[in-house]
Amino acid sequence: MITLIQLEYIIAVDTYRHFVTASEKCFVTQPTLSMQIKKLEDDLGVTIFDRTKQPVIPTEIGEKIIAQSRIAISESKKIEELVSDFSNSISGEITIGIIPSLAPYLLPLFIGSFTRKYPDIKVKVAELLTEEMIEHLKKDLLDVGILVTPLHEKSIIEQPLFYEEMLLYTNKSHTFASKSIIKTSELASPDLWLLSDGHCFRSQVVNLCSYKADLKDNFHFEYESGSLETIKKLVETEGGFTMLPELAVIENHENLKTVVKRFDTTTPLREVSFAYTRNYSKKRLLNLLSEEIKKAIPQKMLNKERGNVVEWR
Repeated sequence: MITLIQLEYIIAVDTYRHFVTASEKCFVTQPTLSMQIKKLEDDLGVTIFDRTKQPVIPTEIGEKIIAQSRIAISESKKIEELVSDFSNSISGEITIGIIPSLAPYLLPLFIGSFTRKYPDIKVKVAELLTEEMIEHLKKDLLDVGILVTPLHEKSIIEQPLFYEEMLLYTNKSHTFASKSIIKTSELASPDLWLLSDGHCFRSQVVNLCSYKADLKDNFHFEYESGSLETIKKLVETEGGFTMLPELAVIENHENLKTVVKRFDTTTPLREVSFAYTRNYSKKRLLNLLSEEIKKAIPQKMLNKERGNVVEWR
């Protein structure tokens, strides 16, 4: 007879690709976990994991069994959600992933009020790049990701939250600072500071301005950062310009407004969404979190019609 515990164990081994690590995450001894998985394999008459490989990998039939196991475990968790809804209690745990170009600007707006309003909800937050977050979602290491969409991933559901304008941030001495009209085509310049590879905001900027990497050969030195705050400081001290998402400049002081510019004929937006798997079972917590985020941001950012979404993938 197949048990939910056995399914949780094979999911853990698939996630961490290591029996000892999987046993630690499941809070059991490695022999106990291995014995239960072997019993499941014997009962089914198949081998789920190829133990000759390091790290351990699923067999062809094992991959299919694990995929179905993830669905089964997710569906079983809905029973707890039904009971919680029936008793009208708001409790539980939610693990959130958020991309680095959003985390320092969005999290402080809502996380404190959310945890104070719902003290019985335990919130865990991990800052991850988008590709890492997608893998974590597929392996059920996260309940929900807050990132830029569309992703075009069949196994992941996207729920748009808001639409953040992409703005030009320029040094006061740069020619852009005195211009009243700026075209997106002008962004393809050696003066442009970019986030490093792996950041979706970098890809959006590249897509927006058709940037070519060899333009950097004309700049005094090349530096690509994983931090928007570092890039902001470099623009202020070394010159040049960059693109920033709206939340990153929303608290600028009055005397810095001249260095934030918009474009002449377009309003480029990035679509910020919740992302979760089709088996997501914590929809009530997700809805509460969504409401809190939407209350915390400027209401104009809820309107998709104010500009054009720039894809990054």
